[in-house]
Amino acid sequence: MPSQEVTPLDAPAPRDTVQVEAPETKPPEADPLKAETPEAKIPEAETPEAETPEVSAPEAKTPEAETPEADAAEAETPKAEAPEAETPEAEAAEASAPEAEVPEADAVAPAPAAPDTPHQRRWRRRGWGGWREKYPVAARVIWWTTTAVALAVVVVALLMPTQADKFRLAAFVRLPVEAIFGAAVLIVLPRKPRIAVAVFAGLGLGALTVVNFLDIGFNEYLGRGFNVVLDWSLFSDAQGYLQDTFGKGGALGIVALAVTLVIVVLALVTMSVIRLGNLAARNTETATRTTLVLAIAWVTCAALGVQYAAGVPIASEHTMQALQFKAEQVRRTLRDEAEFAKIAKKDNFANTPPDQLLTGLRGKDMMITFIESYGRSAIEDPVMAPGVDATLTAENKKLTDAGFAAKSGWLTSATYGGSSWLGHSTFMSGLWISNQQRYRTVTAGERLTLPGAFKKTGAWDTVGVMPGIQKAWPEQKFYGIDKLYDSHKLGYKGPKFSWSTMPDQYALTAFERLVHSKKHDKPLMSTIILTSSHQPWAPIPKLVPQDQVGDGSIYNAIEKAGKKPADIITDSTKSKQEYGKSIQYSVSSLINYLVKYGNKNTVLIFLGDHQPIARVSGNHASRDVPVSIVAKDPKVLDKIADWNWADGLQPKQDTPVWKMNAFRDRFLTAYGSTPAP
Repeated sequence: MPSQEVTPLDAPAPRDTVQVEAPETKPPEADPLKAETPEAKIPEAETPEAETPEVSAPEAKTPEAETPEADAAEAETPKAEAPEAETPEAEAAEASAPEAEVPEADAVAPAPAAPDTPHQRRWRRRGWGGWREKYPVAARVIWWTTTAVALAVVVVALLMPTQADKFRLAAFVRLPVEAIFGAAVLIVLPRKPRIAVAVFAGLGLGALTVVNFLDIGFNEYLGRGFNVVLDWSLFSDAQGYLQDTFGKGGALGIVALAVTLVIVVLALVTMSVIRLGNLAARNTETATRTTLVLAIAWVTCAALGVQYAAGVPIASEHTMQALQFKAEQVRRTLRDEAEFAKIAKKDNFANTPPDQLLTGLRGKDMMITFIESYGRSAIEDPVMAPGVDATLTAENKKLTDAGFAAKSGWLTSATYGGSSWLGHSTFMSGLWISNQQRYRTVTAGERLTLPGAFKKTGAWDTVGVMPGIQKAWPEQKFYGIDKLYDSHKLGYKGPKFSWSTMPDQYALTAFERLVHSKKHDKPLMSTIILTSSHQPWAPIPKLVPQDQVGDGSIYNAIEKAGKKPADIITDSTKSKQEYGKSIQYSVSSLINYLVKYGNKNTVLIFLGDHQPIARVSGNHASRDVPVSIVAKDPKVLDKIADWNWADGLQPKQDTPVWKMNAFRDRFLTAYGSTPAP
């Protein structure tokens, strides 16, 4: 509302001449400035006395202050009266000829501003409008920065690779067709549908971004992408691993950080899509031209096959392809469940009579031992191989001096970087157990496993030594293990070595004390899993004199003096070095045990369950693991002479490679088992 400083005269208005109700007759579209000039409505007021109410009328004109036009003008320009006060011509005109100069005053008066939108009024009520006017440069910088960040977030989300080694600039400097299509849709939609579509698209793109991060992690650790149907159950195992590695507090902190990042990603991507959609809608003409140009450029690049480098096309369909791949993965997973159930029922040795199983090994003490993460990279990688190869050579000499001999080959594991139980079950069952669904299916059935075959004969007692088992293990029955020694039954009183509950040397010593040294009516078939080479490979135990192992208390000082996971976990080279040392420790512990406690009837099969994670084995490493059979009786190794395995504990580069699930049937056949499907 105009202030009294605008009025050239300041005389009070007589009460009988004030026209309070006059504004009610004014049409809504009337100029509010004209409404504030009473002289236009009283032509006969030529005397000075008549001028007095004209000048003073604005003071009494309370109804006009409530008009929407006046509110809008006042809200848009808080000091709208200032320009009138600063116009000398207007003041002179009003003072000399108030009636005749009304049109001229109208001509020079500033035009009223358009009413604010509801959004602008809310903005001003929050106080941001005043801040923007006070600091226009900072406001523009923030606006452009926020828009640029929103654009970058959407582009990164649309073009994000699923493997860490593919993160390079060329991957993000491309034209995503999904962005072009999305922009075209958002431009033409009205406000409410546009916001709804933007929210839906933003949440979907944010969820896909989270899955992409999971793909990166799974590729880094397990050598495969995240399976949206099967892999949710692995998070509980990951939580246990984090707790064993970083402690309970550290694990909770990591989990809280992960949850926070998921929420931030979903919110940030969604808000970015909404902002870009609103910006396009406010600048329809520019946005339409830009979208059309980008669409033409995309079609041209796609038709000509333009690429930055091999496999990096400028015209990108990355997000659509990722969605298609995930949808196909879901279909394959659901279809695989039914197909695998049929495959699992077919067993070449399911109906073999007990007296026709394993006739070539009767009377032998059998040991099947898995060394955690013992992969081909340990023998061939230039960082790890020198130490591991030297250890294998030295341990093979110990075997030879003690009268043992060995043959070694390669097996391709069904898993990589983790999920050891998939490798164990593949080796034992003769089925390709590559995911959790298959594992559940096979362990719920009655498939004949290697320990189960020995048990079925009635000629062996079956035992299991599994220090990594820390809770109930229902799979014991499936594997055909009569007696299980888990982490709670081995009598260990020493410290944990990160994830590993006890050193391998102690586990083998406990096996000798509790099982092997006892008198038995039957030979033993023992399944042993050694865990000291499990990631994160810090701290690593050390070999101690056998007579000092005791209850494991001796390892307290060794654990305290060892490296911490944080010392190596982010450094690939250090991780490789420590991983190699852990393999050397595990192999030495096993061979030392065999030389000390083995005899002419001992037969040892030992192998790795999978390769170490990609950070150690490499992004494109094979899934091969070494496997060896060791015995004193030459007849045992003669039965596998046609396998063409290498002599000693170290397979050669050209040694035959089998899939891990092929071992069971080959082994049963080689040692006298008769197939009977």
